[in-house]
This record gives sequence, C-alpha cells and structure tokens, in this order.
Amino acid sequence: MTGLFIRWLVLTVAVLAAAYFVEGIHVASFWSAFFAAAALGVLNTLLKPVLIIVTLPVNILTLGLFTLVINALLLKMASGVIPGFDVQGFWPAVLGALLISIVSWILNSFFSGSGTVFRVGPGPRRGKDDAIDLSRRGDDRWE
Repeated sequence: MTGLFIRWLVLTVAVLAAAYFVEGIHVASFWSAFFAAAALGVLNTLLKPVLIIVTLPVNILTLGLFTLVINALLLKMASGVIPGFDVQGFWPAVLGALLISIVSWILNSFFSGSGTVFRVGPGPRRGKDDAIDLSRRGDDRWE
C-alpha cells in the first residue's frame, strides 16, 4: 500500500513539473495535481491497455512512438475531468506526456528499491521475498 502511495506522489510531482515547464498546462494547486495524478493512474490502468491493443498496427509502424500520442490523449482526458488541471491543446499534451513519463521514470527508479535477486553465502535473508539464496558446497557446487 505504501508503494502505491509513493507512486501516486511521484506522478503528482511529475504533473507539477509538467505544469511548470510546459506552457499550456496549468495546475491550480497541489491538490489539483494530486487528483490529476489519481485520474491518470486510473486511466492508465483501465483505458491505456485497450487503446494500445486497438492502435497496435499504428504503434508497430511508428516503432512505439504512437504510445506518446495515447499518453497525450489520456492526459487531455484527465484535464477534462479534474477541475484546476487544464491542458490547452494537442502539443502541450504531447510535451506534458513526454515530460511526465521521463520525470516519473526517473523518480520511480529512485524510490522503487532495487532489492537483491541473487545473494551468495550464508546469513539471514535481507531484501525482497523473491531472493534466491545460494550457498557453496565443499565440492565447488552451488545449492
């Protein structure tokens, strides 16, 4: 549950960064950005997979760049639902979607916690539950 809240805050910071750097995106307050991030999260979860499948031929032809247009469309849709969050036009939506993607990717890489996948040697397990413990046996074999 904490991870979800952290990702929500990261997306909120990304929306605020887009409003700061992209002319044509306006956020009235932190709470507007907070709820815009929630709306983007819901739209990305429910609607984006359907749009990706429907536009798959175009997405393949553009080598995945059409996904940016889909993200811009979702950003524009969120601005229509959330008061105090306004995206004016197609190009600010594209630039905002690009900036939100970059900022959230960078911030999520800091907060996601890489965790250990393989750990060698004895001792208590630290890290994620999906870690694989390897111990060296006397005959140069690992188990």
